Amino acid sequence: MRVAIHTLGTRGDVQPYLALALGLKEAGHQVLIAAPSQFESFVASRGIAFAHLPSEYLDLMETPVAKAAMTGSAGFTAGFRMMKQFRPIGRKQLTAEWLAARQFRPELIIYHPKAIAAPHIAERLSCNAVLASPLPGFTPTAMFASPLVPFRSLGPLNKLTHSLMAHGAYALFRGMIGEWRATELHLGETPEKRLRPSATLYAYSPHTVAVPPDWPDTVAVTGYWFLGGDEAWQPDPQLHRFIEGGDRPVYVGFGSMPGIDPMSLTKLVLEALAKAGKRGVLATGGGALQGDLGGSHVHFIESAPHTKLFPLMSACVHHGGAGTTGAALRAGKPNVICPFFGDQPFWGRRIDDLGVGPTPIDARNLSADCLAAAIAEATGSPSMQQRANKLGEAIRIEDGVASAIGFLRRRHLLS
Repeated sequence: MRVAIHTLGTRGDVQPYLALALGLKEAGHQVLIAAPSQFESFVASRGIAFAHLPSEYLDLMETPVAKAAMTGSAGFTAGFRMMKQFRPIGRKQLTAEWLAARQFRPELIIYHPKAIAAPHIAERLSCNAVLASPLPGFTPTAMFASPLVPFRSLGPLNKLTHSLMAHGAYALFRGMIGEWRATELHLGETPEKRLRPSATLYAYSPHTVAVPPDWPDTVAVTGYWFLGGDEAWQPDPQLHRFIEGGDRPVYVGFGSMPGIDPMSLTKLVLEALAKAGKRGVLATGGGALQGDLGGSHVHFIESAPHTKLFPLMSACVHHGGAGTTGAALRAGKPNVICPFFGDQPFWGRRIDDLGVGPTPIDARNLSADCLAAAIAEATGSPSMQQRANKLGEAIRIEDGVASAIGFLRRRHLLS
């Protein structure tokens, strides 16, 4: 069967879908991933066909206006300016998604929520479309508020928050999408009825967020989609000597989080580790940390596979991205989450609720003292360590990719 996977975003929005693509290919399906051009070699190196989506999307994320919008440092005006800059990129994205589909002719489309063209393309091709997300928030539930709003719960308004987030992109770009539907898909500007996915896959563990009882049977929480292939990785000699040179260090990495001063953040982390009396492995690859500072209690790396590095650590300090959180939980490590924006505060709250990490520290309020206290709590609490170990054991026996494929087969969406 010909399966197209459309995704948009940073590496965290691509890597899980590549894991799913590899599982589908192993099951005998022909698979295409449509993603930003920056990920062509990453995807193609694993033997998966690749279609280009606009590279400008990731470029936009690096602009001052986008960083201000994502961090909230400039209020709503930055958000409006970012939307204005996104519109021509979004229109280009619609065309690129349709070009990829025309050339590949998929029988099934699996799509990230940001791949806004996919449901309309499925309508045009008369094929099934499956929404796939690394976080909940696109199926209404009364159990909790959408991860994209800054509240655990809004009581009777919880379902509304999910609906608003799920259909927000279409509402914002209705005119642009309508023009594209008419001129390129040769459909009516407005669908005759609301386009709903044939099924929804959530690529996280039900041990981290329980399955709401009010979700329909078209929804599956499959477990994380971890990408393999790093089994042969070993720490280089310098990193190995550092890890073995004392108590297990603390991992610290914030990816490519915007709106921060790498030198100031690095100095803050170094001070916090010193105050907590802990050694640290600091990842600089995303640009949030700066590697030319330091002391004997830290070791800098550009990057390393989380599935291999995290088991060697005592705890993990990070921004709370869904993928990084999942990898740290799988390793059985307490998480110290310093969320910046988006769904990161949600995962910080979940870590706190599960008792596998201290209360998250809003990145805007981060200080050496509060980070040192959180690190000390994460590394010094036997009960927290035990809960993290137990959760890690549960996650490690899951096979999210196999679960997703099995669910699609049972729903007769895969032949």
